[in-house]
Amino acid sequence: MAESRIEQAVLTASRRKLRYPDDEKIDVVVVDNFPALGTLAAVRFLAWVLDNPEGVICLPTGRTPEHFISEVKRFLSSWDHQQTRTELAQFGIEASRPPELSGLRFVQIDEFYPINPRHHNSFYDYVRRYYIEGFGLDPQRSLLINCEQIGLPGGEDLETFWSSGRVNLDLRYRPPKTARERREQEAIRHVDQWCEEYESRVRELGGIGFFLGGIGPDGHVGFNVRGGSHHSATRLTRVNYETQASAAGDLGGIEVARNRLVITIGLETITWNRDAVAIIMAAGESKAAIVKEAVQGATHVNVPAAALRCLKGARMYLTRGAAKDLRRRDILRLQEQTELSPREVERIVTDLAYNLNKRILDLSEQDYRTDEYGAMVLRKTKESVAALNERCAAELRHKIERGMRTQRDTRFLHTEPHHDDVMLGYLPSVVRNIREHSNTHYFATMTSGFNAVTNEYMCSLCRRMREQLSSNRDRYYALLDDGYFHDARYRDHDVWIYLDGLAARSGEMQDEGTLRRFFRDLSEVFDESDIDELAERVDELINYFQTQYPGKRDLPHIQQLKGMCREWESACLWGFFGWNQEAVKHLRLGFYKGEIFTEEPTVDRDAVPVRDLLSHVAPDVVTVAFDPEASGPDTHYKVMQAVSAGLKLYQDETGRDDLRIIGYRNIWYRFHPAEADVFVPVSLNMLTLQQHAFMSTYLTQKDASFPSYEHDGPFPELAQRIQVEQYNKLATCLGHEYFYEHPSALIRATRGFIFLRDMSLQEFYQYSRELRRVAENR
Repeated sequence: MAESRIEQAVLTASRRKLRYPDDEKIDVVVVDNFPALGTLAAVRFLAWVLDNPEGVICLPTGRTPEHFISEVKRFLSSWDHQQTRTELAQFGIEASRPPELSGLRFVQIDEFYPINPRHHNSFYDYVRRYYIEGFGLDPQRSLLINCEQIGLPGGEDLETFWSSGRVNLDLRYRPPKTARERREQEAIRHVDQWCEEYESRVRELGGIGFFLGGIGPDGHVGFNVRGGSHHSATRLTRVNYETQASAAGDLGGIEVARNRLVITIGLETITWNRDAVAIIMAAGESKAAIVKEAVQGATHVNVPAAALRCLKGARMYLTRGAAKDLRRRDILRLQEQTELSPREVERIVTDLAYNLNKRILDLSEQDYRTDEYGAMVLRKTKESVAALNERCAAELRHKIERGMRTQRDTRFLHTEPHHDDVMLGYLPSVVRNIREHSNTHYFATMTSGFNAVTNEYMCSLCRRMREQLSSNRDRYYALLDDGYFHDARYRDHDVWIYLDGLAARSGEMQDEGTLRRFFRDLSEVFDESDIDELAERVDELINYFQTQYPGKRDLPHIQQLKGMCREWESACLWGFFGWNQEAVKHLRLGFYKGEIFTEEPTVDRDAVPVRDLLSHVAPDVVTVAFDPEASGPDTHYKVMQAVSAGLKLYQDETGRDDLRIIGYRNIWYRFHPAEADVFVPVSLNMLTLQQHAFMSTYLTQKDASFPSYEHDGPFPELAQRIQVEQYNKLATCLGHEYFYEHPSALIRATRGFIFLRDMSLQEFYQYSRELRRVAENR
């Protein structure tokens, strides 16, 4: 079959098998990166359509299929081009004509409930845009989940009936207590019946022939979350916190996501047709743990993807990062190396010690030889166990010693994708180097970050502004007459007023500083300084924020205003440490537009502003959010590309090759100790400062409306948990006595660690250039 030829081409190039049956319970194909994953899935899909022009397909929503969608469209639009024909021939596709997709039958996987299908954050709208219109599918041959067409008893309006956004599924199982509850119970049973009929229609079509899906942070497939039955059918259901947190960005905040139910096809809906091709795509190292469970774990309700193992056509399509924890493949990778790198050796030894709950120095030869990785280290290094242990323990101690040092006479440029990334990533390191007054610091946020600001926050801010303009208009007129809002130097005064209020525990003073800055922002956005005119604008804004549905893409001037609120927070944070507006920069790079698929950075639009900033600062050290491909927000990855390109332009202009690049990670992904070069000690005092500084300055983030799936609460709580976990890992590997009895009070006080990666420009380019090249060649 064409499918097997497609996969065989990838397997031959990678010198890997489709499955290693001793460890793996589903077939696996691994490619280099996220774009290549999209290419493989697209080619496999198109080959299947050539053989099944009227088949039943089920395709994913969300961000996972970004490259799949673009690659399908690229192949279809250029099928007759020689370059495309050559590329397809490498996968074994020799068809002279492109497949015709209009004969396919499409089945929508899932949808939020209740949600207006016309809202851009509904999956119905997504399917219409990217698959029905984007691929040219026939809507009359499609099974779609349109919440309005599901209907309600008596034909009531969806949004009016469910105006609270809450659907109480307990009414399935208990008698209603009120007339309202009786109506809601009837509505729920109406939706349940619709789901039953949807399932029947899928089966009447013969079941799904081609399924392509992603995998969630808890392993969910569709909205079939961990703990659900492998024999589930289409249904209205709740989801778990991890899934709610992942959906918070689409729905306008966790407050909305907590109350939203979902309609999803079941796992048995996917597997009912035993001849189906069912592919799960996963990209990025952050998915490695859940991929390991899906491929190697037990067939258990805690592993939704395990339900697909009953299909001969089931596959996992993975990037190298997502596949990194698949044991047999990792062992093969290491066996193929002539010698193990120091980082690989350190990784294996550190993991061995931690898994055995032993100090590295206490590892025995037996410990090594009974572990497949450990035995390989002994074979390849030919070192004695004692020498190996001492070398790895000494390297960990050396990294701690590096983290204890401060720089002198150094110019730092701290870059971050979003306004709180530096503070959540390595604030203790920043503070330590700020205390050395010979150093100079600049802080640059690369994007506007407006997606992280809720309408509720903006509405509250506008109401307070309206109150100020009403009750204190004479004071604002006086400030205008004095030039306060037109003289840029007074921008810092807004910050100092806010911080004075923070020190005095005065909410009134804090609000004074916040509203003065908001008045400036309003004046800039609307090009207006007349108080009466701005008061009218504030009323318009209040109406806007009250009437927009959560998650709707904002108008450009609203995005700008929300971004300015985030910039105010950064000004206050770095004001904590005495830095004024000259040290805090906001680039607002143009690739960040709030679309579901973030644009690729370009040189002129995104790299040139970075180069200009580098020319202004002339730094010795540049810090960069260093998350791997498809791990964490895609903004991080694309900002890294822009910074890398900007550094190259700066190097070409100045000839400077002496810059050091410090890579950091925060709450979205972690360094393994072997990946990092510097371990920065974090004391209880510093943990307290992190929490207080964040909660006192990042006012739009206090309520954690867009949280991590790992933690139900504000980001600094998760940052602290990570830092403490990293301390515990080092304490296990080196022994607690190392810390308890250390001659330095700094280490004795340490209860957390921050891991950093120290790179030369060439090392950094080696990592990031590959990413740009892959993107540019598509």
